[in-house]
Amino acid sequence: MKEAGGAECGGEALFEDQDFPSDDTSLFSDGSTPIARLQGEITWRRPQEICQSPSLFPDNISLGHAKQGLLGDCWVLCACTFLLKNQLLLNKVFPPEQPQWGDSRYSGSFQFCFWQQGHWTEVTIDDRLPCINSTLCFSRCHSPTAFWVAMLEKAYAKLHGSYERLWAGQVSEALVDFTGGLAERWSLGEVKEEQRPEQDSDQVRGRSLDLNLLYPVKDECAVSCSTRSNPAGASELGEYHALTVMEWLDVQMLSGGKVLLLRIRNPWGRCCWGGAWIGSGLGWSSVDPVSALDLQARVAEGEFWLDETEFLSQFDDVTVGYPISDEGHLKSIYTGNLLPHSRQLAGRWVRGHSAGGSRNSSSYGSNPKLWLKVCERGEVLVSLLQHRTWRTPEQSAQTALEDGKNTTRQHYQAIALHMWKVAKRRFRLSRMLNKPPCASSRCHSYEREVVVREQLEPGHYLLIPSTYQAGAEARFLIRAFSSSSISLSALTSPAPALPLTTDAEWESSYFRGSWVEGRTAGGSRNFLSHWQNPCFPFTVSDESAVTSGVNVRITLHQSRPDTDLHPIGFHIYKFPEGESEQTLPRHEDPAASCVPHCYTQDVSLACRLPPGDYTIVPSTYQPDRSANFTLGLDLRTHRKVVKSQERLGRAIQEVSHISVMQS
Repeated sequence: MKEAGGAECGGEALFEDQDFPSDDTSLFSDGSTPIARLQGEITWRRPQEICQSPSLFPDNISLGHAKQGLLGDCWVLCACTFLLKNQLLLNKVFPPEQPQWGDSRYSGSFQFCFWQQGHWTEVTIDDRLPCINSTLCFSRCHSPTAFWVAMLEKAYAKLHGSYERLWAGQVSEALVDFTGGLAERWSLGEVKEEQRPEQDSDQVRGRSLDLNLLYPVKDECAVSCSTRSNPAGASELGEYHALTVMEWLDVQMLSGGKVLLLRIRNPWGRCCWGGAWIGSGLGWSSVDPVSALDLQARVAEGEFWLDETEFLSQFDDVTVGYPISDEGHLKSIYTGNLLPHSRQLAGRWVRGHSAGGSRNSSSYGSNPKLWLKVCERGEVLVSLLQHRTWRTPEQSAQTALEDGKNTTRQHYQAIALHMWKVAKRRFRLSRMLNKPPCASSRCHSYEREVVVREQLEPGHYLLIPSTYQAGAEARFLIRAFSSSSISLSALTSPAPALPLTTDAEWESSYFRGSWVEGRTAGGSRNFLSHWQNPCFPFTVSDESAVTSGVNVRITLHQSRPDTDLHPIGFHIYKFPEGESEQTLPRHEDPAASCVPHCYTQDVSLACRLPPGDYTIVPSTYQPDRSANFTLGLDLRTHRKVVKSQERLGRAIQEVSHISVMQS
């Protein structure tokens, strides 16, 4: 990576993000994608070093649409297109009134908000952007002087850990992260017959899309289409590419009938389609000339028209993002009804405790169970969203061998959600589970989120989320949206914080601490008070060192209700050799980090560290946010390591220290 020159504003140094630095660690995760060949070629420049008069948005808003660069993140850019059409949502993700170039308050930083696991998470970045020869190498706006897309892409990359982790994804995930709502993926092809109710395949679809279904919300919902193979009508499109449906409408034909036309935007920023409705194609001769001229005038750079027949035959999937009202309420894509009542509850599948697998498994009844109470008859949507698990390159390679190019299987479990109506709160579970559910997601799917929609009568409903494979571990979030009053509660007790493992010997230590306003709540590395946070020293001995695989696992748990969480994270610093642990490594970069800070009960990190002395610094994102927390530390070892109480150093909040061996 090549370094560009620094920049100042009014004599003061501009903000430089220490958590997402301008180097290869922010660009690459494992070097497994085509952008790995760019190593050594990328420089980082601020917008004022790229053009003379940078701005966030152009005067002509149509030039503010995203144009894809060398990064394969078309799924993100399709969601960006929807943001540009909805000012309220754009303001939520990219808060307005932020000082920019030319403003005396400009400091080189920008703030974004993304929805993550039930809460809006703030992400702060500096405005240094990856370039090749002083030109942005990843996504940009069609206007060369507008930078909102490049900034948002950087913030989203920071949220994921690197730019490379944005390579290949689902539009539905970006839409949910940008709106906090729901999105569903529909098949445009023939629906495959299910071999069994619990078939473990994301190719099985319970229904295909009827565009007429969306007419009540056609001007409010987000719609994108994607390919899983090279379409016959595309001159350049390859496999796995997503495009945005800008609009669709019935057009009167000269013959007296109607034809449904769809205007599609390619994030590449150029037309890549051939057909009857491209340019002066034959299709336009079949409609009124005035209408033809009007529709052709709507086509911007990178857009094209096609008819319903072409659309249904050439694309494989459609993703539909639910509309969000001005008041922030979800709107049903099935009826157009507002769903002003919502509830959410977090949970997890833990091996040996609550990871019971599918209904084919005898342990299905051990899965987490939730009560949904419906007070009045109405439309109810219930979603099951699992947390993403980033796998090692070796794990991803093995999954790819087993499943070709299906990227979703590399990071998600196959999940499903089933619902039973219960006459009484007291019931026999085994008898209930032998009955067919009143609603379900029909099959286990390698999706981040599955959705169940029904018109429900008043009463109590039992919800059981499950993975297909028994013993598969993951965290999840259940969300319910309804047109009538509802409540949601857990039926089971919480799982243990750190379940036992059986794959190796581990020494586990547990610490309890507190962030106290004005004393030990120092906030993230972006604040000078960061080192006021509690510190927890530990040693990776030669016995714990490994040449491959994980040898350190850390979990941070905050003791706050789900409705009032702080964004939390932590850094691991290495003490320089020969220095005392009383001297904090204030000027050292972290050896490993669990960032960005997330609004969740638990954050965790598994990594490999060389032998040496380290310290863990847990923090909230903002300073002066009080909370109690528990820190769990697992060290891989081949023999028991005895720790003395003096090893705790500045862990001044500790009230307990327990060591156990796991094998």
